[in-house]
Amino acid sequence: MKAIWNGKVIAESNDIVNVEGNAYFPIESVKKEFLNESDTQTVCHWKGTASYYNLEVDGKENPDAVWYYPTPSGLASSIGGRVAFWKGVKVVEE
Repeated sequence: MKAIWNGKVIAESNDIVNVEGNAYFPIESVKKEFLNESDTQTVCHWKGTASYYNLEVDGKENPDAVWYYPTPSGLASSIGGRVAFWKGVKVVEE
């Protein structure tokens, strides 16, 4: 699968974990040059506290378009070390 935004492949991997309709990519598959830390955090009642990255590609920014769980709950341990995308990031199977 690939995650694409603003014409660039942000992540690519065959090792995907699907949770609640979201494809979680291994963090190693993400091109780090497109990520900037965000201060945003949200809480999921069963996965834990999510942190976010902003995407920046060719001068365009997509705030909080990437999320991850630094310390997911035991029920969500399968998404540890993984990120998911939204806010216009296309996740396609290729």
